[in-house]
Amino acid sequence: MKTLVSLGVRNIVEMTNRYMGRNPQFMLDLMRDSGINVMASTGYYQSAFFPQHVAHTTARQLADEMIAEIEQGIDGTTLKAGVIGEIGSSKGVITPDEEKIFHAAAIAHLETGRPVSTHTSLSTMGLEQLALLKKRGVDTERVVIGHCDLRDNLDNILRMIEQGAYIQFDTIGKNDYYPDEKRIAMLQTLAQRGLLNRVMLSMDITRRSHLKANGGNGFEYLISTFVPMLSNAGLTQIEIDLMLRDNPAVFFK
Repeated sequence: MKTLVSLGVRNIVEMTNRYMGRNPQFMLDLMRDSGINVMASTGYYQSAFFPQHVAHTTARQLADEMIAEIEQGIDGTTLKAGVIGEIGSSKGVITPDEEKIFHAAAIAHLETGRPVSTHTSLSTMGLEQLALLKKRGVDTERVVIGHCDLRDNLDNILRMIEQGAYIQFDTIGKNDYYPDEKRIAMLQTLAQRGLLNRVMLSMDITRRSHLKANGGNGFEYLISTFVPMLSNAGLTQIEIDLMLRDNPAVFFK
């Protein structure tokens, strides 16, 4: 974290949500010790990871759980969730329980105003996720569709942006899934079309093996490696700042 601070990073969005090993006290300690602000999340991930009670709990009740973590705090701590996410769907399908979670997320959003961040499995079902949230009354400008950078996905990205949603290139550095060079090529196209005002960049650090100390890219890869790649590909500093700083500042306000 101190390395990130030295690189100018001041804010991290932590997408570990309910029943996924989230540790709010650790986040509070990290903020105190590092000076980095950590935004916590609330919600449920995807069907394979849902606790059993999701199947027999109403969307209203699930929404109330999320609202409590936004308004009162997480697990008895003073840390409050600032974003509803990552709300996920399975590869190529949105299961009935996942649809219920999207309904609950919409309720929580409408009652708290907090934005919604989604998880797509290998960049599938993003348009369907957006349709579900729109059906429940969510303003698409308050939605960011996650993991849009795991396959050739430009047509779907353009359709989501046309509807007002943000999209995330947030698995940067996971070259075994999709090479960064292709991510940059899509970003170049979006830049040429003047659409980077709807794009945010991040990484998907989910395992200990992703940490630099364990041989992974580490948290700083986005800033120290990917940003220079963007510059070398012709993106301007203004465009880079838009994706890394300005768009998140608007979306998470």
